Amino acid sequence: MPYASGDAGKGAAIFKRSCALCHTAGAGEPNKVGPNLHGLFGRKTGSVDGFSYTAANVKKGVVWGEDTLFDYLENPKKYIPGTSMNFVGLKKEKDRNDLITWLKQAVRHFPQE
Repeated sequence: MPYASGDAGKGAAIFKRSCALCHTAGAGEPNKVGPNLHGLFGRKTGSVDGFSYTAANVKKGVVWGEDTLFDYLENPKKYIPGTSMNFVGLKKEKDRNDLITWLKQAVRHFPQE
């Protein structure tokens, strides 16, 4: 099932609970254990400057969008075998939809060249 718009307020809570330990979302914020997510939509996997990715992430070459994130967030290690992301995923479609809806508002799109 593809992405469907969710509840951004609930998505913010999911980010805080499940993502913020390893990721930042604001422009200019530093990378943590995971890369900063600002500009995520429209960006290729493994492409944040200054972050050391696994070869699997770089090689995947997926452009992040609503549907690719929806699939990835269900089970990151299945979507990108060899990733070092230690996150089991969000099994509930509603949780993924809520998180992506919040991310769309919070991180904006990658500037197109």
